[in-house]
This record gives sequence, structure tokens and C-alpha cells, in this order.
Amino acid sequence: MPHHTPHHLAEGPRVALRPFTLEDGPEFAARARESKDLHRPWLFPPDTEQAYAAYAGRLIEDPARAGFLVCERPDGDIAGFININNIVRGAFLCGALGYGAFAHAAGRGLMREGLDLVIGHAFGPLGLHRLEINVQPGNTASLALARGAGFRREGFSPAMLHVDGAWRDHERWALTAEMRPGT
Repeated sequence: MPHHTPHHLAEGPRVALRPFTLEDGPEFAARARESKDLHRPWLFPPDTEQAYAAYAGRLIEDPARAGFLVCERPDGDIAGFININNIVRGAFLCGALGYGAFAHAAGRGLMREGLDLVIGHAFGPLGLHRLEINVQPGNTASLALARGAGFRREGFSPAMLHVDGAWRDHERWALTAEMRPGT
């Protein structure tokens, strides 16, 4: 898919991390449409260019959010996305992660590498101390990603988030800067 080469915030052996741009709409929306079977019922990323523009605009403009595209190296294809939402400064220095792989990249370890880059960026340049992930108990791929990145399970919240028309239970996972080697 055609795309430009914007500035990378971080690079790993197989992926690079960069911020969302409005120009990514066609590729992101197409990838989301191709990935509906993978995402449902857990995730509903924007699958039209109009919906993407609103979604990306919030990530770009809202200081309480930071959005990152995980792009394959060297071609730059978007493999997935990781967002830090509800960023709280002050004494808390915390954010909540949301993420999704696209079908063509699922199961290849690209999101694990991308999540490591986001964690480094969050605990480095963003100056956060804590990251949280809330996952529905049946979402085994998301739970494996959190566990594999070193997050610890901190609890269970019944009817925590409204997803796909109903209040869903979630497991709460967290990682602090002290838990990550080298920070």
C-alpha cells in the first residue's frame, strides 16, 4: 500500500514506531477492514477514512493521548497500532494502553517488538511512571502480549468497560518503570 516515510520515534530490528498522521487514513482503514475477523469482538478500529480522520485527530490533538503506528521495516507497512490513553500527569504519571495488530502481521512478534518500543518511549521521552492495560478475559492474544511484555496482573473488574453494546469484565495489568530493566 502506498505511504510516505515520516519521522520514526524509535526503531527495532523489524519494526519502527511513528506517530499517527491524517495521511495514513487509506492504509489504516483498509487494514482495519481486512482484520475484522481478527479484531471482533474485542476491538473496533476505524475502517473508513472518515472514521480514521476523527480517530487520528483525537490522538494527534489531545495531550492526554499518544498514538503510535507500528510499521514493518524496511517497507513501512502498518502492522498495528498502540495508543496511550488517559495520560495523567502530576503525582500519577500514568497512561492506559490500547492496541491492535492487523491480520497480515498477527502472530509474527511485530506487536511485541512495537510494544517494547512504546514502553521505552513512555518511560523515557514521555516521562510516565506507570502503564496499564485492561483486557477482556477471553482475549488470549492480548493477555499474552501484556504478560510477554512484563506486565503484572493486578486485578479483575466486573462490568468495567462498555464494549460492543455491553458492559464487559476486564483483567487489569500494569507495568511501572522500576519493573523494566534499564529504566
